Parts: sequence; structure tokens; C-alpha cells
Amino acid sequence: MELAGKAALVLGGIKGIGKAIALSLAKAGAAVAVNYFDWEDELNALKSEMDAAGGGGLVLRTDLRKPDGIPGMVQAAAERFGRLDVLVNNIERGGWPVVHGPYVLDQWDLEIETTLRAKRWVFAAALPFLRASGDGAVINFSSIAAVVGRSGAAAPVFNDGYAAASRAVSLFTETWAREAAPEVRVNEIMLGFMETRHGPGTRGWGLLNDTQKQAILGHTLLGRTGTIEDVVKAVMFILRDAAFMTGSVLRLDGGYVLGGDPMQPMPKGVV
Repeated sequence: MELAGKAALVLGGIKGIGKAIALSLAKAGAAVAVNYFDWEDELNALKSEMDAAGGGGLVLRTDLRKPDGIPGMVQAAAERFGRLDVLVNNIERGGWPVVHGPYVLDQWDLEIETTLRAKRWVFAAALPFLRASGDGAVINFSSIAAVVGRSGAAAPVFNDGYAAASRAVSLFTETWAREAAPEVRVNEIMLGFMETRHGPGTRGWGLLNDTQKQAILGHTLLGRTGTIEDVVKAVMFILRDAAFMTGSVLRLDGGYVLGGDPMQPMPKGVV
């Protein structure tokens, strides 16, 4: 996909990963609409950086927990740019056991409503516009919580509801890829421990002690957490270079799921 002249809607773009994706798309020549709801103190910086990246951007405040407001948000972006080619479904509220402690109903609902339900209704509202582009693309974001759950070194970080919602996102990715083909590609980036997303730069990471952090790094084959730039590069690969990829999950976790156990020497054998 050639991004110049295309239009994109990026959810959760007020800061961190979402903001970096939006700015990269704008610098590549795309018109970009960014959705946000909270973190108002970041708004002026976002607008300034969007203007510097290419201008013409649109910032929309929408509570994605309220499905009735979603079609209007998508319509506003499509009308502003006259088209919609890319949807970056970057919306979630990951529940940290080390932050939130034992489950309460409100926390469960918050995770399901943001990490799972909001993605569903934004996709439904955007699909007609994406199809009309003839070369549309959707990127869903999920987490390796879908695979590892609340276990091992990840136990203080991922709770059950967030893990369940993340696993369901992968089902959405496969279903939507079938539904949207051939005009729209739908793929997923499954994140591990990333800067500003279950890694450095988050409140939860700051609450982990050194032993807990080292356990996570020791279980990661590459021995580090991921960066925002790692995520942006993966997004650009899917959009610009992976024209034959749809319904796929790109796991960006530094090898955490495989585990950090060292390879043992090959035994000599008995024959």
C-alpha cells in the first residue's frame, strides 16, 4: 500500500504507541484522524506534533465504551478526508494485578468494553468506507496475555479478563479477514512487554520490584523490552509491504512466548 494520499483512523492516539503510529502515517503522506478520550493534558502536544508531521490531521474525542457514538466518529473522519483506507484498532485497558489487585466487576467490564467490544463496533462502522477504498487495511492490537495468561513471570502484569479479551481479538482478526476480503486486509499485532504498554513508562512497571522485572527479561529471548519504534516498524511493514498477508497474527514479543530457557548442548548419544 502506498500511504501517500490515503486516510487513516488511529484509535488511542493521544500518547505512546498510538501517537507514534499516527505521526508516522502522517509523515508518510497519509491524512490521519486520531481518537482519544482521556489524558487531556497530552492534547496540545498531540495537535502540535500532528501539524508538524504534515498538517490536515483530525483529533476526535470519543468514549469508545459507548457504542452509539462510534458511527459518528468514523463518519467524521471519512467526511473530512473523503475516504478511509486504514484503521488502527489500538484501544485497550490492560488490567495489571500489581496495580488493581483482585478482580472487581467494574475492572472486568472496563477491560472487555475497551480491549474487545470497542474494536468490534469501530470495525463495523469503518468497514463500508474501507471496502470503498478498494485497498483497505485494518490492524488489530492484542497482547501475548492471550497466550500466557496470568502465569509465570507475567502473573503480576496480565489478569484473566484482559487475557481472555486479547485471545478473542485473534478470533475477530480471522473472522474479519474473511468478511472484508478481498478489498480489505485484516491483520493483528500481538504485543509483548513494550515501552508504554506493559513495560517501561507505565505505572505498573514501576510497581514491579527488580526481581520481577528481571524474571520478565530473563524469560525474553532478546533480553529486553520492546520499544515504540519496534511497534511502528511492524505497523509500516503490514501496511506497506505485506500486500498478500491477511488474517495473520504478527507476534512482537522479543521471544517471550518461546521462553528464555537456554539451549542445552546436544547430547553425545549412546551409539
